[in-house]
Order: sequence, then structure tokens, then C-alpha cells
Amino acid sequence: MTGQDVILGILAVEPKSGYDIKKKFENLFSYFFDASYGTIYPTLGKLEKEGLITKENVVQQGKPNKHIYSITEQGRVKFQSYLESDIQENVLRSDFMVRLIFGELADPQMVAGWINNALQRSQAELLSLENDYERMGPNMSPTQELCIQIGIGNIRSQVQVLQDGIARLRTINNNMEAPSHE
Repeated sequence: MTGQDVILGILAVEPKSGYDIKKKFENLFSYFFDASYGTIYPTLGKLEKEGLITKENVVQQGKPNKHIYSITEQGRVKFQSYLESDIQENVLRSDFMVRLIFGELADPQMVAGWINNALQRSQAELLSLENDYERMGPNMSPTQELCIQIGIGNIRSQVQVLQDGIARLRTINNNMEAPSHE
């Protein structure tokens, strides 16, 4: 799966401006697919050169003109080919988890800071996904609803594990700091 596949899928649903595509990446796809703003426009240019999408210049009164991108028949064939291909393994890259693996080599207060920051980010991400689900719920297809429910479930689980981890580390640290009664 590439950014091209995602953009073709977005445009297979309906024509969109580059800004609207960027918003989809920031909202709908943010939990499971990362694409920067700097990659979206070059990808659109490449798809246009390959004849997979077209670009229409729309003149707007009092605003800058905008480009509306549409998928071509060739683009639909390419996207359908993606849908019919084997599902690839999920790829997870997490700086936080790499640091946790080596956490015993770091200052315990620094590790606690990492975990607290990860908890705050996860709680914010959970709130955002829950708000998106509430806002978009009536307009989602059953498969889109399943996708966001998986995201909510995963992040809820992550929040719980982080909260449990913080409690365990506090217990360990308190036991280490408690004076012995010999």
C-alpha cells in the first residue's frame, strides 16, 4: 500500500481538491496511515502524469483558484488492482517503544516522562477518534465504521496498558525508596 493507492481510493469516491485530500489524511487516515503534506502534491502530480487522475482548474471569486482532482478509468483499474492484491503486513515504527526497550539504560524519571507523554498523546488521539466517530458515524459505511472502531479499541487498550505501566513503575519505585525495617 502506498500513498498513491490511498489517493486513488479517495478520488474513486468523489473528486477532491488537494486541500480536501490533505484533510482526509489528517482525519480519516491519521490513525493508520501517515502521509505528510509535502508528499501529497508530488504524488498528485505523478498520478496526473501517469494518466491515473485529471486536474481541473476551478476559478473562485475572491479566493485563489483551486484544482479539483478526479480519477480516470485507468486510475480506477489501478485502484481495483490494489484492492484485489494480497493484504500486506502492518508496519509499526515507534520511537517510544524503541526507547522503552532500552529504558533500563535511561534515568527512571526520564522514562516516566516518556510514558506520561505517550499516555497524554494516546488519550488525545482517543478523544479525537471518538469525536470523529460521533461526527461521521451516520455517514460511514459499515467497513469504515469497523475501521474506526478498531482504531478506538486499539487506542483504548494502549491507554489502559500505559496507565497500568505507570502504576507498576510507581509501586516499584516506592518499594525501592522505602526504608528497610531490619
